[in-house]
Amino acid sequence: MRAFPGPIPMHGDTVQVTTDITTVTIAGSITSQGVVRGGKGFVELTLPDGDPQQRRDLERAKWYQYKLYRGSELLYLSPLLTLRETRRAEDGALVVTGSP
Repeated sequence: MRAFPGPIPMHGDTVQVTTDITTVTIAGSITSQGVVRGGKGFVELTLPDGDPQQRRDLERAKWYQYKLYRGSELLYLSPLLTLRETRRAEDGALVVTGSP
């Protein structure tokens, strides 16, 4: 398990996301990556296009924390992250950006 997702993307097949609103488990092609913008570090979690209600819940959250898995292996456990931005990738995937 890595301590912080660096600039090299981590790819998993399942993520459990806990927010101030809900807890959801999402399966599919999932990517976690650290990015720097304006000298500040952020974590981007890219989720496959899926259940519209889950997407709305994630977009409305104030904070989130996630566990990224590949098979049964835990790849990354995030700290509590403040939601900074949500956006759509070209393929419809939801990109959730947060910071500690």
